[in-house]
Amino acid sequence: MSILIDSSTKAICQGVTGTQATFHVRKSLDYGTKFVGGVTPGKGGSMHLGLPVYNTVKEAVSETKANSSVMYVPAQFVKSAVIEAAEAELDLVVCIADSVPLKDMLEINSVLKGSKTKLIGPNTPGIITPGQARLGIFPENIHSAGNIGVVSRSSTLTYEAVIEISRAGMGQTTVVGLGDDMLIGIDFVDVIEKFHQDPETKAIVMIGQMGGMFEEVAADFYKSLKNPKPIIAFVAGSIIPFGHNMGYAGDIMTGGHISAQDKKDALNDAGIIVVDNINEIHLRLQEL
Repeated sequence: MSILIDSSTKAICQGVTGTQATFHVRKSLDYGTKFVGGVTPGKGGSMHLGLPVYNTVKEAVSETKANSSVMYVPAQFVKSAVIEAAEAELDLVVCIADSVPLKDMLEINSVLKGSKTKLIGPNTPGIITPGQARLGIFPENIHSAGNIGVVSRSSTLTYEAVIEISRAGMGQTTVVGLGDDMLIGIDFVDVIEKFHQDPETKAIVMIGQMGGMFEEVAADFYKSLKNPKPIIAFVAGSIIPFGHNMGYAGDIMTGGHISAQDKKDALNDAGIIVVDNINEIHLRLQEL
């Protein structure tokens, strides 16, 4: 099985006629993702990549019965694009853009609290369920279907985690990139909970990083689970001197006062398997 997207997902792309959208939607179509349309204001009624283009998300959903969207729009337009998707009652929205203004993200999260729509991102490589669907920019050739779930705050290290799973001779149920921005949509807790509800996900690989308190919140949640699935975690930033600002937006929230070791300690205390080197993940998986 999988979480959030699968072979039955009907997706649209917001900003579909743009250069990056064209490139990645074409790759997703080739992968087998069921795209049913796109949205570019002012270009409604045209065709692009063999898909009908609509002026609004509401119109696209009404005509295609889409339930998900990936958006390739500039950061300054993300707020209106997410709100439009939420008003159209899409289940899932994936936002690739980075550096979305904090004020906009506060408004977005306020709107989403009363909505059925879940947001992945911003500043995310997206989500992929191997062999079924891809929304975002994941290099699809490194993935294979299996029973390990992946959730990560670091875009590039997500790919490393997938490679480690392959080194262990295993594959993934779904891979979720949460996003690197200071404020994001769904977080570790949301994804870990969904992986626990998926009977085919037997273990989880979690990649954390400096900045924010997402890992500590996830550790507290994991403690509360009655029958937790094993999680193997890696936290990037251990070799950075304490107090050094790595430039991650989330680090602003804590002023550098929570180190990578603090995060590792919290995860360890919760019963999560923490590795010091990402290259150890395949060994820990083989031991499960």
